[in-house]
Amino acid sequence: MKKILFTICLLVSATVMAQSGGIDAAMLESIRTGYKGTAAERAVKNALATTSISTLATNGDNLAMCDTHFSDRVKTKGITDQKSSGRCWLFTGLNVLRAKMITKHDLKDFEFSQNYLSFYDLLEKSNLFLQGIIDTRSLPLDDRKVEWLLKSPIGDGGQFTGVSNLITKYGAVPKSAMPETYQSNNTRDMRMILSLKLREFALTLREAKKGELQSLKTTMLTEIYGILVKCLGVPPTEFEWIRYNSKGEKVSAKVYTPKSFYDEFVGEDLENNYIMIMNDPTREYGKVYEIDYDRHLYDGENWLYINLPIERVKQIAIASIKDNTAMYFSCDVGKYFDRKRGVLDIANLDYQSLFNTTLPMNKKQRVSTFASGSSHAMTLIAVDIDEQGKSTKWMVENSWGANSGYKGNLIMTDEWFNEYMFRLVAERKYVPQDVLDMLKQKPILLPAWDPMFAPEQ
Repeated sequence: MKKILFTICLLVSATVMAQSGGIDAAMLESIRTGYKGTAAERAVKNALATTSISTLATNGDNLAMCDTHFSDRVKTKGITDQKSSGRCWLFTGLNVLRAKMITKHDLKDFEFSQNYLSFYDLLEKSNLFLQGIIDTRSLPLDDRKVEWLLKSPIGDGGQFTGVSNLITKYGAVPKSAMPETYQSNNTRDMRMILSLKLREFALTLREAKKGELQSLKTTMLTEIYGILVKCLGVPPTEFEWIRYNSKGEKVSAKVYTPKSFYDEFVGEDLENNYIMIMNDPTREYGKVYEIDYDRHLYDGENWLYINLPIERVKQIAIASIKDNTAMYFSCDVGKYFDRKRGVLDIANLDYQSLFNTTLPMNKKQRVSTFASGSSHAMTLIAVDIDEQGKSTKWMVENSWGANSGYKGNLIMTDEWFNEYMFRLVAERKYVPQDVLDMLKQKPILLPAWDPMFAPEQ
């Protein structure tokens, strides 16, 4: 009997110990009495009942519009608008090429068709997913890679290698050859339908016989193609484009294919002329990293980037801007953002004073704890450099329409740039040789589900 009672006591003791991490009555009482509801705290509580946190945290000493002069700025024309879609990466990549084309060919204005490349992007991502399911069909459904595939079969977010791979394979067309549709501007429902079909197809492929897989995939992609045609239109294989110069004078009228149009008016080797640079303080600088299986085309390129300290990133960016060359740039755009002024500044919002607390984490700590990461791509076009040769602020051309931000652009302080800038894609000629030499390293392979490499929206 004593042995039984002893065993019961041990079990009870173990249960109590297992539950000791919870909030018990004594702890709750300590928490309650520890909070001192002062008059100032009651005033904040009352204000928060009817007003947003960001409004109340606005720093009244920082409301004046910052200086909008920039010592060095790339010549650009017009602001694009991605509307309710996650295509910032595509707009940004095409805006970099657009600025070059306008300058090189003396155009009054110009815009590439984002819809044309969106069509092939979604078709290629569908194939990437289906082939990924075929490649992993021997693995259980709860395998990490299979789960990663099924959780997000398709999306319209992405990054620069998608731009380079898609244009290299499919060329490019002017917006007049394949304009936007309601669905290209508002992609949520289309993505939902495509995701449902791809998940359904995944189950079929996992159960199919090996000899049937490729013919089944072709049939599935034909159905996906049909959905895309209904939503986005038929991608042109040939079109006429009339070219006008900056004075509005007709220069030429010619029939092009998407490939011949790109070759004549841009003609860059996108896959070899551009270097992706990262500032990720959670990983060793001076190393090259590759993101496994995270690409737009199955036969395309994985992400490959060089990780550099922020000051070296700035040196490359300044060299490019001074030579009138815009760059693909991505950051954590939602942090300390004054949308009305279009200013990104860590002094915009004073959360600490509002809540009588501190927010001391640095960039490395924020990234490590999932508090920050790259979320949006824009086109880096300007920098202001002081008399000592130091950058003081930067400007990016955004793709949220001409009425957003500062005339469609966003201005960021140098301090904000340090804390929330993550990726830059620069032409090879602006990258120092010692950095280019880093590409001789064998890349360190990172998994596709690494949180730092979610597609930019």
